[in-house]
Amino acid sequence: MSVLAIDAGTTGVTAVVVTPDGKIEATGYQEFRQHFPQPGWVEHSAEDIWQATIEATREVLTKVDQSELTAIGITNQRETIVLWDRETLGSPRRAIVWQDRRTADICDRLREDGHEDRVAELTGLRLDPYFSGTKLMWLAENEPHTWALVESGRYAVGTVDSYLIARMTRGTWHVTDVSNACRTLLFDLEAGDWSDELCELFGVPRDALPDLVPNWGEVAPTDPRVFLGLSLPIAGIAGDQQSALFGQTCFDEGESKCTYGTGSFILTNTGSSVVRSDAGLLSTAAWRSPAGEMTYALEGAIFVTGSAVQWLRDGLQIVGNAAETAAIASTVEDTDGVVFVPALTGLGAPHWDPHARGMIIGITRGTTRAHLVRATLEAIAFEVRDVLETLPELTTLRVDGGASANDFLCQLQADHVGRAVERPEIVETTALGAAFLAGLGTGVWESADDLRQTWALDRRFEPGGDREALDACYARWGEAVERAKGWG
Repeated sequence: MSVLAIDAGTTGVTAVVVTPDGKIEATGYQEFRQHFPQPGWVEHSAEDIWQATIEATREVLTKVDQSELTAIGITNQRETIVLWDRETLGSPRRAIVWQDRRTADICDRLREDGHEDRVAELTGLRLDPYFSGTKLMWLAENEPHTWALVESGRYAVGTVDSYLIARMTRGTWHVTDVSNACRTLLFDLEAGDWSDELCELFGVPRDALPDLVPNWGEVAPTDPRVFLGLSLPIAGIAGDQQSALFGQTCFDEGESKCTYGTGSFILTNTGSSVVRSDAGLLSTAAWRSPAGEMTYALEGAIFVTGSAVQWLRDGLQIVGNAAETAAIASTVEDTDGVVFVPALTGLGAPHWDPHARGMIIGITRGTTRAHLVRATLEAIAFEVRDVLETLPELTTLRVDGGASANDFLCQLQADHVGRAVERPEIVETTALGAAFLAGLGTGVWESADDLRQTWALDRRFEPGGDREALDACYARWGEAVERAKGWG
């Protein structure tokens, strides 16, 4: 009675098998290529994502008894938009990734035309290139021949979960869930459905969009002819950050988590109510039960955190891997005045400036790579603090994702936010959440209480440090952020 979960992330696909006690029995992983055709543009080959899914799943299947698998859960990078041919399942162009900034001018135009307040009222979001709707508008304006086939019904439109489900079911199913749908700018958050008004505004034919299904419960069976011989029900779907909220068992109103991935995302469960923020946070759907009950969340979306460390590794080549950053940063007592604003794809919450660009300031002849590495880890902690400063008082913060394994970062985070940081034994909670949803949908777990029993604390980081000095560093960070704004 195990569950296969597939986490289709921004830089690779992870497949895990989760046992009934909530432990990860085995893992497979396959990276895929990133495409940057112009400054600020980010694309993925849909076929690369599919092949990475196949390879990661093939790897994990070699490590487990396949007869024990009962269901599949899927979680994914959310706002990335994919087009595919309904008959051949081939994609006519590369997917436009959530990090992509090409639609900044479209957002400005819509804002100048007076649409932002109504869009925010319906969606809980902002007019920002981050979200899918403006990406589709860009395609209609810049690739009319491709868009004509969307309008004729030949091409389907969807987020990565929809695309993977289409591939796994040999094109039989075109579905998504509310946690992905609500990130498209085409979803009415209060009504819990696609909005005809928004589809008209963004010029997207509603028939091109996937059908909406609950986050757990059997949705569709995989076709063994195309998916490694597996015939299993797809029984759990969620966007990556809502999946992590579920994986952290934050089922009660007010419970919060921060996932450190390519970006960092802080979500707070707001229960059955859509809570609006005046401080740059997003109102979003968390999940919908098979009975139709909606759970909502407030979200602070930070675009570049883990990918800043990846940039140190691949772009500057000053670290060999992410794991060594803690040791390098610990060799210096502070950054010696260096501040790094990692606005490499603009700024998300709470600033929301798509024209911001990355900046390193305070460099002197005495600056070393250790200062820059420490400044990068501090920037991650500062970005999270920026969001938490806008939230109601929290007693603890649950953290997960790859960078949460970094003790130096977790302690830094606790010091700067002045709250305890709790790291669970399993930090791959995005994949875990997808498994929990699928298992809940097929009877592996009977209730949320059963799932809560599986959560186990690895380490609790208590806040410390010199408050005055910490606040002074944070104030310098704020000054640097203001200088980085509008640069693009």
